[in-house]
Formats: sequence, C-alpha cells, structure tokens
Amino acid sequence: MRKEKITVLPGDGIGPEVTKVATDVLAAVCSRYNVELETTELPFGGISYDEYGEPVTEAVLDECKKNKFVLLGAVGGQKWDDLPTDKRPEAALLKLRKELGVYANLRPIIVWPALADASTLKKDVISGTDILILRELTGGIYFGDRVVSEDGENPFSADTMKYSRSEIHRIARKAFEAARLRDKQVCSVDKANVLESSRMWRKSVIEISEEYPDVELTHMLVDNCAMQLIRNPKQFDVMVTGNLFGDILSDEAAMLTGSIGMLPSASLGDGNGLYEPVHGSAPDIAGQGVANPLAAVASAALLCRYSLNLEEAARDIEAAIQTVLEEGYRTPDLYNDEPGTTKTGTQEIADRLLEIISEKATV
Repeated sequence: MRKEKITVLPGDGIGPEVTKVATDVLAAVCSRYNVELETTELPFGGISYDEYGEPVTEAVLDECKKNKFVLLGAVGGQKWDDLPTDKRPEAALLKLRKELGVYANLRPIIVWPALADASTLKKDVISGTDILILRELTGGIYFGDRVVSEDGENPFSADTMKYSRSEIHRIARKAFEAARLRDKQVCSVDKANVLESSRMWRKSVIEISEEYPDVELTHMLVDNCAMQLIRNPKQFDVMVTGNLFGDILSDEAAMLTGSIGMLPSASLGDGNGLYEPVHGSAPDIAGQGVANPLAAVASAALLCRYSLNLEEAARDIEAAIQTVLEEGYRTPDLYNDEPGTTKTGTQEIADRLLEIISEKATV
C-alpha cells in the first residue's frame, strides 16, 4: 500500500463543508488504487487570524511545504474585511502560493452536458465548451510594489504590474505542454496595445512558441477575449495569461458552466501542488448544508492527476460527478426547476458520490 501525505486547509465559510466532501471522495477513490492518504488538517485564513492573530502561521506554511500537496477550501468573509491588508485571509492565500512556488494555475472550464441549460447563455453557444485557462499565479500586479500616499490634498495609491522574461517563459511552457495533450492551440491574452508589461508578455510567449512548432499560437487583447468568451467560447482550447487577467477571465468563464461552484483549480510549481475550488467562502450560506461541493471534489480529481499520478482515479471522480449531474442532483446554485432535477443539499451530493465510487469498486 503506497502512502501519501496531504495538508488540508478547510478555511472559512463553506470551506470546511465542501472540503470534507472532497477529502472523503479522495480517500475513497485512492484506496481503490492502493494509495493510503494521511491528511493533516490545519487552520488557515480568517479562522487562523481569530485564533493566532495571523491568517497563516509559519508552522502551517512549513507543514504545507513539507507535505508538498495541499487541498484548500476557501478563505475570507465580511468579518475580516476591515483588517490591515497583511492580516486579511486573502493575504494568507497569496503568501501560500508564493511560499509553495506554485506559479501555474490551471482552471478547466468544462460545460457538463447535464448542465448545458444551467447557464444564462444559449445552450447551442456553450455546449461542448472545454477550455483550459493557465493563469500565472506568483507574479504580476498582485505581487508588485504598492504605494499608498496620504500626503497633500489629493491622496493616491498605486500597484505595480511587473513581469520578467523568465516568469513568462515558464508559464508559457506549461501552456504549450498542456496544448500538446489537447487540440494543440494556445491563445495568449494580454493588453499589449497599452501596457509595457504586456508587450514583454507577448514577446516572451512568442519566444517559447518556437520550441513548439506543432502548436498553433494566437494572441488576443484581454477586452476582446472577455467578449469572445461569451460570444463563442468553443474557439478556445488552451488560454494563457497573467495573474490579474486570468483571475477575471476565469471567473467570467465560470458562468459558461452554470455556476462558479463548478470550477476546480490546480496550482503547480517546483513539485508542489495547491488544489482549491475557484469559488469564495460564501459566508451567507455557511452551515446551511446547501453549498455545492462539486468544485472541491473536482479539485481533488486534479490532485490525483497532477500530483499523485493517478489518472484513472481522477477519471473515476470526474465520472462520478457526471453521473450525479445526469441523475438530476442539484444544489441551489444550479437548481432551476428543470424537469428531472431535484434540489439537494451538500450531504446528499456527498453520499451519492461515495456510493458511485463504491459501486465501481465492487464491479
């Protein structure tokens, strides 16, 4: 029996609820492939601040780096919005990404056939959409120099968007490697008509493209890309972009799938992996048993694929998600009174996922 260690950071709001479902499913499917998981659950985000006065402690960071693989719920909430920037839960997330060196954020945008009617967009527009967005995660404006000036009659603040050639090269390589396993198309998104950092971005991506002559490279300005994602999402295969643009575009793309509660993510780099649903902590529904756990569960599937090298386990989880959706199970964020669907809670989804995995194990 192979053993693997994973650090679990449930976080705030609905984080603990969806993360429990993900870890239960992960443990169940891994056991089928003779992998025993040892999980260490630690406080992170707002809950950590409440207990320790810091959104993440050095001890927690050390544990994450030691175990290398991290499954995260969600952090933040209005309770902590007025804290100083370095004490807010979101600061912990940025610090964790930086400490782990996970520079490549992979966000699959898949329209499940059973949810083609859940989006506010027309079914014929979104059906068949399968996009992989690669977002550079440890550089750009979120990690640039910041200035806040209260002097004089006209206070100002500034955030710096900075990218180096090497930062762009490494995320571009990830994009081209991913495209080789898909439809061999990469669309690089920038704002090269205005920003110097984007001109560096475009030039550097072109340099890496020369190493991948079998992959088609196109470029698109970010504002046009935002429009094209809604107009014709199926034109995209692999999209690669910077931290800020990737954050915004991937959240926009979430609505193609019917709910941001359906989007998983994997953040990779230097042998480490950070896996988390794209959605927030949703404190308004925390504890009500109605949170959609499928993005967290799909993130667990990505953990199997990219860190545990268990491709079949990843596919088993994704197949279980598809079955649950085809059977009509819908948490409130997905439910629209469509015939054949039933409004269900978090635990009902969890129970059915585990049943499906168990049924497959006994075949």
